[in-house]
Amino acid sequence: MSRQRRVVVSPPSMSGGRRVRVDGVILGLALQSADVAEFLRRAGLGDVDVETSELIEWRGGGPDVWAPQP
Repeated sequence: MSRQRRVVVSPPSMSGGRRVRVDGVILGLALQSADVAEFLRRAGLGDVDVETSELIEWRGGGPDVWAPQP
C-alpha cells in the first residue's frame, strides 16, 4: 500500500509566488493555481484539483491568494 504524499504550498512571498513542496522537496515557485497542478502532475501525483484536494496544505491563504497579505 502506498502512503499519501504531503503537499505544502507556502504563503505568498514578498517578491511574488508560492513555494510548492512534496514530502519536503521543493518542486518550484507557483505564480497561480495552474502551476501547482502542473508541479504535482510532474511529481507523479496525476491530475489534482488544487481548488478542492485535501492532499494540499495551503499556508497563508488558499488557492485564491497569490499576493502577500499585509
